[in-house]
Amino acid sequence: MRLVHSQSPSDVRLEVHGGLTKVEGEWRAFEKDAQCTVFQTFSWLSKWQHHVGKPAGVRPAIVMGRDAEGELLFIFPLAIQTRGLFRRLTWLGSDLCDYNGPLLSPRFTRHAEDFAQLWRDVVALLRKARIARFDFIDLGKMPQTVGAQANPFLALKVLDHPCGAHVANLGENWEAYYTANRSAATRKKERKKLRQLGELGEVRFVEAQARADRAEILSTLIGQKSRWFARVGVKNIFARAGYKEFFLDAATDPAMQDIVHVSKLSVGTTAAATSVGLGFGGCYCLVLSSYHDGEHGRFGPGRVHLQELLKHAIGKGFRWFDFTVGDELYKRDWSDTEVRLYDHLGASSIRGWLAVSGIRMFRRTKRLIKQTPVLWRAYSALRSFKGRCATFSQPPAAAG
Repeated sequence: MRLVHSQSPSDVRLEVHGGLTKVEGEWRAFEKDAQCTVFQTFSWLSKWQHHVGKPAGVRPAIVMGRDAEGELLFIFPLAIQTRGLFRRLTWLGSDLCDYNGPLLSPRFTRHAEDFAQLWRDVVALLRKARIARFDFIDLGKMPQTVGAQANPFLALKVLDHPCGAHVANLGENWEAYYTANRSAATRKKERKKLRQLGELGEVRFVEAQARADRAEILSTLIGQKSRWFARVGVKNIFARAGYKEFFLDAATDPAMQDIVHVSKLSVGTTAAATSVGLGFGGCYCLVLSSYHDGEHGRFGPGRVHLQELLKHAIGKGFRWFDFTVGDELYKRDWSDTEVRLYDHLGASSIRGWLAVSGIRMFRRTKRLIKQTPVLWRAYSALRSFKGRCATFSQPPAAAG
């Protein structure tokens, strides 16, 4: 479905599309020069829609804006998602995107000085489209900038997202970067741990190229991560419908091999640590990582693997290493830039107002807990205790 709205005071022609197929070619061409993150690329979002969104009834509502000559100025990858009694307008693939936002032409700002008005025009157009009826708007995990431009969505009323993200500015030389970020005492301790790890077998950093190797590493990662989720009392994302299939497809699709980086740290015959990263626009994003929870775990294989990933990113000429969303201490150890994230909530009906009120209160409470160390430690300890209790209560596996 395609509607055109040409009466915007910002002199931007707006279109909304209810599917991805017809916009694929133009989207892929636009993302090559547009300012966005890897999470707004067509490959990432179309795979999410195929494996997760469509089976759950999510309907894309892709908004395109053009100038008077018909040249694209932006793509807003939006969607309508129904949960219970509520229909929300949100970012397409939001749950598996560490950063949400638009794809912007470098010329965008010159054509949209009054973004609040432009957004009102977008919402009005979406309401006219039968595919896009919604009770409330929930645009989450939006960074302050989109490429070199200020994120226009921050012109709306926003609140702080519960978590932040962390980015390391990389230099051109690994040894210089490592020395600058690790004290002499820490480097000595890490060399000792590496020797101890080497006593268990040859330590090798392996980058998977063949499809079968990528699938094997991802399967190992999912197993490692699932056990970690159980130990700390966190819901296993790979148990959610379509998630495992999504990551497997992204990791093994030859068309995405230039973006998706799959690797492991081998110690002898054991995959002691595993990861999936995304490389795009000069930035390496670490999206999934885990480590062996047996004997190898005592010697920090995850730390060794992370250092190999940083070395890899520098060697490939990436300017930034993005640890993505989360405030874990190891991210702060390596990062020199904190990325603040924001959410925008808005009601479109009385029913939507009730939903927004509850969501806003929940996220403010969640942020308070996450950003207050004593509260976060107490919450994490309680969550881990519940996770251990749940693990112990599981019946023993049947003998094979």
